Amino acid sequence: MASAGEARGALPGSGIGRGPLLLMTVATGLSAASNYFAQPLLDLISRDLHLSATLAGLIVTASQAGYALGLMLLVPLGDVRDRRRLAVGLFLASAALLAVTAASTGGAMMLAGTVLVALTSVGAQVIVPYAATLAPEAERGRIVGVVMSGILLGGLLARTASGLLSTLGGWRTIYVVNAVLMAGMALLLARFLPRVREEGESSGGQAGIGYPALLRSTLALLREEPVLRVRAALAAFALASYSVQLTALTFLLAREPFGWSESSIGLFGLVGVVGVLTMTFAGRLNDRGYVQHVTAGGVLLLTGSWLVLIAGERSLVWLVLGVIGLNVAQQAVLNSSQKVVYGLRPEARNRINSAFMTTFFVGGAVGSALTSVVWGMAGWSGVCLLGAGLGAGAVLLWGAERARSRR
Repeated sequence: MASAGEARGALPGSGIGRGPLLLMTVATGLSAASNYFAQPLLDLISRDLHLSATLAGLIVTASQAGYALGLMLLVPLGDVRDRRRLAVGLFLASAALLAVTAASTGGAMMLAGTVLVALTSVGAQVIVPYAATLAPEAERGRIVGVVMSGILLGGLLARTASGLLSTLGGWRTIYVVNAVLMAGMALLLARFLPRVREEGESSGGQAGIGYPALLRSTLALLREEPVLRVRAALAAFALASYSVQLTALTFLLAREPFGWSESSIGLFGLVGVVGVLTMTFAGRLNDRGYVQHVTAGGVLLLTGSWLVLIAGERSLVWLVLGVIGLNVAQQAVLNSSQKVVYGLRPEARNRINSAFMTTFFVGGAVGSALTSVVWGMAGWSGVCLLGAGLGAGAVLLWGAERARSRR
């Protein structure tokens, strides 16, 4: 690990040592995991707090809403505040709010805690552009891919961890454990997270900008930067297509010929780890100048994987192959798009990340909502056509971007 003196004196684009990079990756994973603990525990929580099924279901919605608000309202602050201090502050806030959520005595307290934990969990999205700032241009794709893998692994493993710990000490256990881990991580970030020597680079000379103006400038970036618009929309279509699988897979595996239990379905989600492991490889290709090739391969694989998944209705082998294909494709589109947008305006990197990731997650929410409707109307075949159609939309967007860049 780089020494504290070396870490604290780092110049923008000067590189990240293995120790700080590992620290950032683990930190983003812990932060992202906070948003997924409740999903396999809804039945336990509803019985313990005497909640109706509808109110218990709102816990997941509250988490999504809180995260979206954090992306819009807190992440842009990294362009006008010390990103390092902002990240540490958000991690400490998350730790405290996780403890409050663990102590919930009713539905209102649980929902409020869930929203606020999700709101502050965007500390992970402050660290990602911070890593992009520290990384040399020639390694930015790989570095961002490694740090993003922490977020994705955190989301995948959170459900498994919460299920296992709930058998040991009830549903509150995972919240208490992660509160302790987040507080410890805040101390580690304060001690070892590299400090950009000139914080002016972080603020781009806009340290005096007011908060309302900061939010307006975030929206203005979408208007002023056509590449950001296209890449954000491209990533949104990719996540929408991927989310179709996430939502419909539970319905499929719970019925015949599979008939799996909830715990087995949760473990099947670990297949997604394969996609996460490919992010570093995709990042290296992006750094070598193959961004458009990686994106093209991603959108084509995204669409083609749904053709494989049609056969997955009766075959576990085809189902696994299709899910792996979707995971690899979605990560390729995300990583290549981040490589492009993080190079647009270094002084506005947090606002760019805010606009990009908000659009990205809106795409996922739309995909999930459409899936619920289509499943009821046309079953697995219908959702496969929906996913393929969204993938085809990503292909068309990529083609339009290529045509525009040639002109």
